[in-house]
Amino acid sequence: MAPAAPAVKRDRTHYLYIAVIVAVALGIAVGFAAPDFAVELKPIGTGFVNLIKMMISPIIFCTIVLGVGSVRKAAKVGKVGGLALGYFIVMSFVALAIGLVVGNIIHPGSGMHLTEAVKGVGHTQAQAAAEGPVDFLLGIIPTTFVSAFTEGQVLQTLLVALLVGFALQAMGRSGQPILRGVEHIQKLVFRILGMIMWAAPIGAFGAMAAVIGETGMDALKALGTIMLGFYITCALFIVIVLGTLTKLVAKINLFQLLKYLGREFLLIVSTSSSESALPRLIAKMEHLGVSRPVVGITVPTGYSFNLDGTMIYLTMASLFIADAMDQPMSVGQQIGLLLFMMVASKGAAGVSGSGIAVLASGLQSHKPALVDGVGLIIGIDRFMSEARAVTNFAGNAVATLLIGTWTGEVDKERVNRVLAGELPFDEKTLLDDNEDDVPVDVPEQGGEKELAKA
Repeated sequence: MAPAAPAVKRDRTHYLYIAVIVAVALGIAVGFAAPDFAVELKPIGTGFVNLIKMMISPIIFCTIVLGVGSVRKAAKVGKVGGLALGYFIVMSFVALAIGLVVGNIIHPGSGMHLTEAVKGVGHTQAQAAAEGPVDFLLGIIPTTFVSAFTEGQVLQTLLVALLVGFALQAMGRSGQPILRGVEHIQKLVFRILGMIMWAAPIGAFGAMAAVIGETGMDALKALGTIMLGFYITCALFIVIVLGTLTKLVAKINLFQLLKYLGREFLLIVSTSSSESALPRLIAKMEHLGVSRPVVGITVPTGYSFNLDGTMIYLTMASLFIADAMDQPMSVGQQIGLLLFMMVASKGAAGVSGSGIAVLASGLQSHKPALVDGVGLIIGIDRFMSEARAVTNFAGNAVATLLIGTWTGEVDKERVNRVLAGELPFDEKTLLDDNEDDVPVDVPEQGGEKELAKA
């Protein structure tokens, strides 16, 4: 008699995301029913996001080291990185142009009025805003080798990981034991992240209750025009621009990809931060069939340089403030301001509130009289932050797939099977334990990435 097949463990993580939806609804209800109490719950949401952010540096480090270290030719890494940066710059211009057109059509700030209390907010934000380009570049270099991990700086972690990856390339076979050790550490880190995710409903409840308690209905009603316009603009960008690119280049339906990443979008909406889903995006894009070097380079870099939602937000918010203060800008002034903001925004990795600081610093530099109006948008920034984060996340997911396709680093057969549901993502560990179904490295064969046929 043949031995009985081992029982397949049921995936119970779908209960977790049902709980997140219920928690968000409860948070909204508490925010309206007891706003003062709801505001006190803000540390709960902040604590959960901080737990996720705690894991980002080690995940990025392991992913990039494994991706770069397993590819013997450094030129291949440079090709992926150069292509990614070029794509990010082009998409930033596209996002700015879309926001510019929509903002000039709907004039969202017309009819608003400033109060004295509002005027001081923008100046406070501008003083705390991002540093200049030289300081930004110097800030990429960590104080010590390990400070990139302790300070949670994505770009610093990226630099250290690239250096380690290239060093392992140069070590050849003697570096293979180190690579295997890093791979085991990556599995451990993802396992810890899976444990943290079970706190998502509590974090979502606290975050949503706090924002509803702080904002209330008055701000939503008064600023509904720009909110609605911004949400529609982001949706059009995702569906038309990203959808067209995905169909033409990768030959897949964007909505299939968005469905595959549905749990990540729910997490982003709950926490208002695309960083909360960064580790899961890395794991899911590798599972989808994009090679480890492409994922390891494109995703972390995109979180600092591919901020499509932030570009649209900066455009529309600037025009909103100019209209609200009856100081409309000429097209030339608009373009100059937004080009500055495109540079200033790099490094703002989708964290809630970073957009306001960049907005304030840009206005302070180009048209100081408008800084007084930044306070007008503070009330709904949290809701606009959600749309920014969702758009940034979708843009980075699509970018990873497109760059993988352009460089021939995507297993297209696997992509179709994953999106069709034939190869479900392992939610228990955030990693695939079945090595027959995942991309594998074959360093003995020239160090190039080989995509296993599923």
